[in-house]
This record gives sequence, structure tokens and C-alpha cells, in this order.
Amino acid sequence: MRALWTSDEIAAATGGVASAPFDVDAVSFDSREVIGGELFVALTGEADDGHRFVPQALQRGARGLLVSQPADAPHVLVPDTTAALNALGAAARARTDATIVGVTGSVGKTGVKEALRLSLERFAPGRVHASVKSYNNHTGVPLSLSRMPADTRFGVFEMGMNHAGELSGLTALVRPHVALVTWIASAHAEFFKDEAAIADAKGEIFEGLQPGGTAIIPYDSEHRDRLRGHAANAATIITFGVGGGDVRALDYALLPDCTTVTADVMGERLVFKIGMAGRHWLGNALGVLAGVKACGGDLALAGLALAELNGLPGRGQRFRTAGRAVVIDESYNANPASMAAALGVLGGVTPERQGRRLALLGEMRELGDKSADFHAGLADAVVAAGVTRVVLVGRAMAPLADALKRRIGVRHLDNAGEVGDALDLAADDVLLVKGSNGVGLGAVVAALREDAA
Repeated sequence: MRALWTSDEIAAATGGVASAPFDVDAVSFDSREVIGGELFVALTGEADDGHRFVPQALQRGARGLLVSQPADAPHVLVPDTTAALNALGAAARARTDATIVGVTGSVGKTGVKEALRLSLERFAPGRVHASVKSYNNHTGVPLSLSRMPADTRFGVFEMGMNHAGELSGLTALVRPHVALVTWIASAHAEFFKDEAAIADAKGEIFEGLQPGGTAIIPYDSEHRDRLRGHAANAATIITFGVGGGDVRALDYALLPDCTTVTADVMGERLVFKIGMAGRHWLGNALGVLAGVKACGGDLALAGLALAELNGLPGRGQRFRTAGRAVVIDESYNANPASMAAALGVLGGVTPERQGRRLALLGEMRELGDKSADFHAGLADAVVAAGVTRVVLVGRAMAPLADALKRRIGVRHLDNAGEVGDALDLAADDVLLVKGSNGVGLGAVVAALREDAA
């Protein structure tokens, strides 16, 4: 099996100097993720200097280093490791003949990226590469590119942003053949005057489309035509949606733990199941099918992959606690649209026996001066979901606490460290956990998982 990178290739890509010959099978900039055989990239940032973690990376089995300071181990020395990582990612993109897909959107990016990966993997086993986790920013994207084997057939890359102009740089690096926008919603509203401005920023992904490329746009979005305008350079534009589009739902049934669908995929009828619940996943799945079609993949195999989706940690995965309560883990992130969607999923679940619907909700961040209205505006969705009791975490949740009092049971806490016994979980309860990542509800979920194990 060919190495991912040799020291000579790394040096040529980055303009660095290799201290000794070596080869690597993977790339990492987090010493905690090193398991053996990696190139460890010592990034230098405002908060920390990756060179401090070189000893740990070597101890854990790193085979080579990309550093801006000489090291007593095989390495490639460069002036700037961040610039070198970008160069390595660009070199990985340049050396492959793979069909490259870029995915962005206010919600659903990671889920759609994973579903695309699984769908294409069934069509080209062992030849699909994708971003891991949510490595979708100015360091995560070049890292994900640098990990792509030269013989990859399909590459799927998630791209995120919270300021205008960020996607322009990322899409120039990824240079997708297919660019997909999942949805436009009021995420990162603190940095944009309105949703139209968010749509403009998301539309930047189309700037990097390669000649003959395909733009995939949500038909049901009120910003559809705005996105279409940004995709003027695309050779083909495909729309997807529940209400219409080139890839559209003809019939569907939203069930407590899945969704059944009959879809028209650009003239081809497909009947399939989505292993995830919720109307938002119906839209996601249609976007995935549009992506598979644009890539020349197999729609029937994609339908099988969608049926086997069972959620990602922090993004809809379900498990039972030791006390036999069901947890819906949506703890990774939140904005008004995704919060309402998750509450809708909770409302579709009927607890067994005497179980209750409960919610642990963390504040939504980066909403600017609209934050109070966005938080208070969730009250109707909480009540409509049939929530008996809600625990709210974070000061920004105060407007929602006020809107819910006298309607359902409410407990408002300052931080996730105070959650403890406030959940009051009993057997057969169904608990939704959702909030912005920085709130720390993931630690609460981890404790519940550990207890269950």
C-alpha cells in the first residue's frame, strides 16, 4: 500500500527542507488524535503553540513532523506551519482525479456530508474520502484535504463560516466539481444584518466550482433565487426540496424514528427509507440524492445507505441511560432553525409506559441583538413538542424561561456544570439535549453514556 505522503513530497509541496527520509499514512495537528504513522503538524496559533506537543505526538507514534523549529526527529522544516498545511492540502487536491463535492449551509452540513460519504462508499468501496468530525474551517479544511489519498474517487468536504469572505478562501482550496448548500437559516446572526446576507456568504461556495461544475440549491428556501444568482458560473444547477425542485419528494411519512419517502430524482423514481427522524432530514436526504446524481453515483445504493443512517454523536444519535431513559443527543450545536427541528423530532416520539418528554436546552450563541427574540421564540415549539419539563442552560436562555413559565415546568441554570440531578430522569423518559457547542452539554451527554456503559 502506497504511503499517503513521503518526506520528499511534503517538502516539495510546502517548500520545506526534510531532515531525513520518512513516509506517513495520515496527517494530524492534534497530538491527542495521533495513533501511529502520522505526520504531526505543529500549528502555531494565538492560544497555543503546537511545537509544545511534539514530544507527546512522537510518544504516541507520529512518524514525521511538519515544524517551523528544528526537532530531534524526522521532520520537514518550514517558515510557517499554517501556510505549509494549506500548501499540503492544495497539493493533495492537485494530484487527484477524484470528483470533489463541497458542502455548506446554516444547518445539516455534517449530516449531509456523512450521508454523501456513506452513499458514495457503497458505489466505490474504499475509494471515498471525507472530512472527519466538523473539520470545516481555515485549518480543518486543509487538514482534511491533506489526508486525501491520491487514488481517491470521490472526496466530500464540509465548509463552514461565520463571517463573509471565509467560504471564498475555502472553496478556492477545495475547488469542488459539485457544490451543495443544505439550507439558509439565522445562524451566526451576530455577524450578518439578515438572512439574505447569510445566503450571500453561503453562496460564496460556488466561486470555487470547476469548469462544468454543478451547483445544488434548496428549492424550498426563500433565498433560492439569491443562491442561484451566486451560481451563475455553474454549468448545471440542481434544486432539491419537499415542495418541488429537480429532486423532490412525491410522498413521504414522518415516523418517530425514521422517514419513508417516494422521490423523483430528475425523472428517476426512488422509494427509500431515511434512518433518521424529522422533516429536516427529509430535506437533507433529497440534497444527498442530488449530490449522488451529480457525481454519477448509484441512486439505489444511496437509498440503502440512507436507510442505515442512525445518527452521529451530538447530531441525533439515540441511546438509553442506565435508568432506561432515552436520550436524543443533539448537543453539538444549535441555532433557531435546528433547535425547532430537533424539538419537532422529540414531539414525534411517544414515550413508553409512563415516560415523559423532557428537554435540556443550552443557549444559542452568535445571535447578536436578536438573541432574546430568537430564544423566546422557541417557546411555542417546546410546548408543541409535548415537553413536560425543560432545563435551560445559559444566561441567554432567560427570555425562553420567562416565556415558558406557567406553561410547563422550567429550571434555568447558569452553566452545564450545574445540571447534575436537575434532569430528574426516570425510566422511559425521552430527553432531548441540544445547545450551542460552547455551552458544554456534550459533557452531560458523555456522563450519561458513561453511566449507561
